Amino acid sequence: MKKILLAEDDPTMVSLLKMLLGMEGYLSVNITVENQDIIQMTRDEQPDLILMDVHLGDQNGLEVVKQLRQLSDLKNIKVIMTSGMNLRTDCQKAGADDFVLKPYMPEELLKKIRSVISV
Repeated sequence: MKKILLAEDDPTMVSLLKMLLGMEGYLSVNITVENQDIIQMTRDEQPDLILMDVHLGDQNGLEVVKQLRQLSDLKNIKVIMTSGMNLRTDCQKAGADDFVLKPYMPEELLKKIRSVISV
């Protein structure tokens, strides 16, 4: 079973994503972004994919993905970034594998997840 780490600060979105991903057969774990280190959580959980919002309370998703790409033990973990603003170029420059503009349809997200994880 593929594991997806949710780095999202909207509790409603986390709830919806957990339900959607569970129905598709994915195991999802989420970060309570305000008080958890995403890098450490990634090390602890060893997910197949991180679904990360660009704006995470006091953490910046772009900076987190740049840090991940610098770490030999985490640099190959797949990352899909999300945002309500079209930051696709910024996310790709930072090292994200893909980007989804919010709001998105569930099928659009699942298609991207399947594409990124199967690589």
